Amino acid sequence: MIESVKNIIFDLGNVLVDLDFQRCICAFQEIGGTDIAEIIADGTAESLFLDTELGHIDAAEFYNRVRKLGKNEATDVQILWAWNEMLVGVSVEKKQRLLALNASHNVFLLSNTNDMHWQKCANDFFPYLHFGVKDYFQQVFLSYEMHLKKPSLEIFSEVLSAANIRAEETIFIDDSAENCQSAASLGIKTFHNVNVNDWLALDFKS
Repeated sequence: MIESVKNIIFDLGNVLVDLDFQRCICAFQEIGGTDIAEIIADGTAESLFLDTELGHIDAAEFYNRVRKLGKNEATDVQILWAWNEMLVGVSVEKKQRLLALNASHNVFLLSNTNDMHWQKCANDFFPYLHFGVKDYFQQVFLSYEMHLKKPSLEIFSEVLSAANIRAEETIFIDDSAENCQSAASLGIKTFHNVNVNDWLALDFKS
């Protein structure tokens, strides 16, 4: 049982949203982007992804750079579809658990993400019955809006300040050990979510 916790900060990918990188690679191959699929697979496009996560480029620039890197003429719609194929969804069980936790704790989201992926999640994955994003989280902190990225200490400090919460009363749940270590250095409790559904077994005392 996790005690003395008033605040829960969730990561998005591989914590709430299931991810499938191979599905994304296959989607780019399907639209004729074999080169970009290979670049995604071998990590060459990391700087492009970093720019999107930090909000340094918008969707239009992302599409143009994908076309240039992939040496193809795929449309914006095709590229967006292939890019979003990385995202599998949020289970009903997780949405129900988030709603229950939000009734007893202060629940927040902190994600290294980009505008395209976030819009997909917010519009297609989180809606449930009459609930939406605002019903799960008191505040949402996104790297592309903050121009900061985990595991920087600055992004965690900014969240604590903006949410007006204390580190020692907070737990951070993330699939990255490095991100957890960074949060822990500020006194935040952490849970390393090794497998996407591990956090569902946590027992939070209200």
